[in-house]
Amino acid sequence: MSAAELYLSSDSLHPIDLVETIAEHHAWDFDRMDEDQIAVALEGQWRTYSLSLALAPYDGTLRLICTFEMDPPEAALPALYETISRANDMVWSGAFSYWESQRLMVWRYGLLLSEDQPAGMDQIERMIGAALNACERFYPAFQLVAWAEHSPSAALDIALSDAVGRA
Repeated sequence: MSAAELYLSSDSLHPIDLVETIAEHHAWDFDRMDEDQIAVALEGQWRTYSLSLALAPYDGTLRLICTFEMDPPEAALPALYETISRANDMVWSGAFSYWESQRLMVWRYGLLLSEDQPAGMDQIERMIGAALNACERFYPAFQLVAWAEHSPSAALDIALSDAVGRA
């Protein structure tokens, strides 16, 4: 086992140190806000997503928030909220919400940590991957509802359908 592998496999590593190592490995832009928080920019197919991970030591939660800007017309908000609710019914490892005052679509996930079972590198990579996948998966549905006046069910059907054939 190399020194790097030994370092990365240590159970005593701070979760935000692990996130920083992952970000460096993938050459993602990141900013270490402080010991317990990091912000990362993730390039997706549809857009760049802002990801923040923070450790809340008082309750032992590693909080992940993935956001992207969205400024839908006021008239589209009821349909957008319905789409968010339907999307949340389709996922198990987090949830969407819309922060209207900041004009941000948000994917949130909290991992409860234990002193006996700290977060590992693989677990944190899976959290980040799940956040990016959820945002990429549902982004088209949110856009179709907000800007093309599709119904929530039609937008989700279109956005989640598998492409058949070739272009």
